[in-house]
Amino acid sequence: MESTTYTPAADSSKAAPKIGFVSLGCPKALTDSELILTQLRAEGYETSKTFAGADLVIVNTCGFIDDAVKESLDTIGEALAENGKVIVTGCLGAKSGANTDNLVREIHPSVLAVTGPHATQEVMDAVHTHVPKPHDPFIDLVPEARGVAGIKLTPKHYAYLKISEGCNHRCSFCIIPSMRGDLVSRPIGDVLSEAKALFESGVKELLVISQDTSAYGVDVKYRTGFWDGKPVKTRMFDLVAQLGEIAKPYGAWVRLHYVYPYPHVDEVLPMMAQGLILPYLDVPFQHAHPDVLKRMKRPANGEKNLERIQRWREICPELIIRSTFIAGFPGETEEEFQYLLDFMREAQIDRAGCFAYSPIDGAPANALPGALPDEVREERRARFMAVAEEVSIAKLQRRVGATMQVIIDSAPALGRKGGVGRSYADAPEIDGTVRLLPPEKASKQLKVGEFTRARIVGVEGHDLIALPI
Repeated sequence: MESTTYTPAADSSKAAPKIGFVSLGCPKALTDSELILTQLRAEGYETSKTFAGADLVIVNTCGFIDDAVKESLDTIGEALAENGKVIVTGCLGAKSGANTDNLVREIHPSVLAVTGPHATQEVMDAVHTHVPKPHDPFIDLVPEARGVAGIKLTPKHYAYLKISEGCNHRCSFCIIPSMRGDLVSRPIGDVLSEAKALFESGVKELLVISQDTSAYGVDVKYRTGFWDGKPVKTRMFDLVAQLGEIAKPYGAWVRLHYVYPYPHVDEVLPMMAQGLILPYLDVPFQHAHPDVLKRMKRPANGEKNLERIQRWREICPELIIRSTFIAGFPGETEEEFQYLLDFMREAQIDRAGCFAYSPIDGAPANALPGALPDEVREERRARFMAVAEEVSIAKLQRRVGATMQVIIDSAPALGRKGGVGRSYADAPEIDGTVRLLPPEKASKQLKVGEFTRARIVGVEGHDLIALPI
């Protein structure tokens, strides 16, 4: 669970209304926050570094798991205590309470307004109601010139690009469709324009996100849009191909997240093998046994997934696969769990995370028979992670001696004492890092947001140790 508080310096000499802002949750929520902040700044609002110093506070919430719900509710309570004027948006805003239509209002009845996710206009309407829009005759008639990309909450050198909202799947453990709705793909021209604006602003790594990247365009029947005066179909293959071409002049990376393993994903692998986009796929497998996947109502078959992974690696041997799994799902037998462990070893998943199954209010899986005791779920999660780490660390060890391109995330004093970066195998915040040693050449400098070549000299847990060259 990541939380982001936006605190830029004020850039106006006159007193304008100040808005406090906290963003909780996943990268998809972060992009919602970026849209709201961009609109606030476009209308002349400033942002406050503290709740107490703001005219109003906006809390963008997460409501997916119990810990996220608690953190969101606690943050709302803190903002109310310190400020008193709070607008709530995000996934938790769409969640019903035990006794009312809205959980947030049930716990915190004094909030000024509550909206669901991707509700920029509704949030702005609430802001206008309680803190009127500032008027500046010198700028009100001037078009906003902050660029298509708008304000970003990530470091300058990487950014998330959201290509769609919602999800058409009805996985039994998930309540995201009830909060974010069915799939709605963004127009491909808008997506590509934002990508180009991001690269022009200095972004060196673009992380493509959605609830289901592979399904991009399904809702609009893959209709033809336009980009740079040319027709482009609204579908994953065409989107990825165009992103790779746009990134090429900037020497930038394109990384794909939330890619369901549908057959048409195979078409993207040659682009990875050619270096057009990173050979990296974030695929939410969740399990491997066909019966468990059926109970989960997952849109994939475990046995076909293994075959597909093998085919992907034949096309692109450098491919990195990261995934998430659930251990201890209702009805999971020891045999089914062992099947999952065998899949992990055979599939050689490079990076894996695992959750012990946890009931979520409103999820159909709560009604399934065979609920497992908490200690069994946790024990299986621990056993899974032991196997996942065994596979991952063995693969990392094979990197020793290789030279890799590394994007630099941290380099105090221009890297004279080393720094921290990531290889193509490492997405920010969820995978490992590359710990960069001090360069041997005194003239060698490391700068955040730039690339360096580095020779891998060791492994430390899930991280690599490298010498810049």
